[in-house]
Amino acid sequence: QVQLVESGGGLVQAGGSLRLSCAGSGRTFSNVAMGWFRQAPGKEREFVSAISYSGSNTYYTDSVKGRFTISRDNAKNTVYLQMNSLRPEDTAVYYCVADSFASAQAMASMTYRIDEYDYWGQGTQVTVSS
Repeated sequence: QVQLVESGGGLVQAGGSLRLSCAGSGRTFSNVAMGWFRQAPGKEREFVSAISYSGSNTYYTDSVKGRFTISRDNAKNTVYLQMNSLRPEDTAVYYCVADSFASAQAMASMTYRIDEYDYWGQGTQVTVSS
């Protein structure tokens, strides 16, 4: 059984930084893409960022480009999300996700879709105060 466990959330002032981590276990994560979604109060869950198994392909939603950086350590089955210049609108529960894609092209076109990911973490709260 696959488990994804997030950590690193918390309360930070606007302009500050946080680093989220997500450790995977329960299966081999070779050829598995990993990423992050978030859900703010009263809003739908939305894509934030994703990274291919090799790390050579990364994806970001427009609102976090230039502020967030995704990376991974395959030896540890862990994905990270470095979040800088945080804004109050970044406040949300952040969920780690994982799944495999048939090809790089498939990941490029489908990585933003919430229904593409079979494996989800329990979520970690990020709160940015103004």
